[in-house]
Amino acid sequence: MAVVTVTGDPGCRAEEVARLVAKRLKYEWVSEFALRRMVVEEYGSETSIPDRAMPAALAALVARAACEHHLVLTAPGAEALVGALSGVLRVRVSAPIRYRTGTLMIEHRLDQAGAVRLLAQLEAEERSLRRKQFGRARPRADEIDLAISSEGLDSDQIAQIIEHAAHVRMLPEAGLAPAALAADLEFAARLRLARHGISRAGRARIHKKRFANESEAIFANLLDFYRIAWEYEPRTFPLGAQESFTPDFYLPEFDLYVELTTMKQSLVTRKNRKVKLLRSLYPGVNIQVFYHKDFQNLIFKHGLADRPAAV
Repeated sequence: MAVVTVTGDPGCRAEEVARLVAKRLKYEWVSEFALRRMVVEEYGSETSIPDRAMPAALAALVARAACEHHLVLTAPGAEALVGALSGVLRVRVSAPIRYRTGTLMIEHRLDQAGAVRLLAQLEAEERSLRRKQFGRARPRADEIDLAISSEGLDSDQIAQIIEHAAHVRMLPEAGLAPAALAADLEFAARLRLARHGISRAGRARIHKKRFANESEAIFANLLDFYRIAWEYEPRTFPLGAQESFTPDFYLPEFDLYVELTTMKQSLVTRKNRKVKLLRSLYPGVNIQVFYHKDFQNLIFKHGLADRPAAV
């Protein structure tokens, strides 16, 4: 198997680096959000998993996914989830406080004082999560294979270093995880969760997105950038006997459908007609249209054109 974990202190751009590593190695990128979604699929949305049982549950899900895909994993404590696996590269990205503060100022449009407060909040939240789930606020030295300072390096340069390290370790030649190992970890997780009356409700899987065009993939990156949950083409609305409309995205947190119109004007006119008809037939449905100019401004603002979307 081949699994790369990328973690880092807040403001180190670890998530962005992980996306780029996944793109370079052609691995599946599993974000923190995607990992949490897999937990919900496996155990149900109403189930609350105890903090100390969560690592076992997550490790089992990662091992099973590694039976089918090579992975780049980014989430707090990711390095501790792959200890039983072979063919792994565990990366930690760090930087001085002044650098991380500057990164947050740019990403969140904050002044220095606001960025300092946000950094302190994010650091406290991550330390608290790690203590609750792993019993320690930071990773152990023996859980990190490669430590990189992001000061003076952009995200793509860091990704290149990680890609080179992966090749040195011959990860691209590694096979997938053995099913027997995944089964052992899954059994251990289910046994531990059974003590809390928790049983499996489904079977989580990696969601590989296949977008219709590049604009949709870029928009998904924008949503990931802001940590906004999204679903791709989840519903088709009948508009007549021989006509229907499937919005590109649904944002469950806002109960909002989003349609992208980055095409030529004749097709935009046709799509606008469908959106207007949808609103008249389904008055309770909220839908927002993104036009070409607005979309290009977003791409330029956030530099998202070359980022792979989350799974």
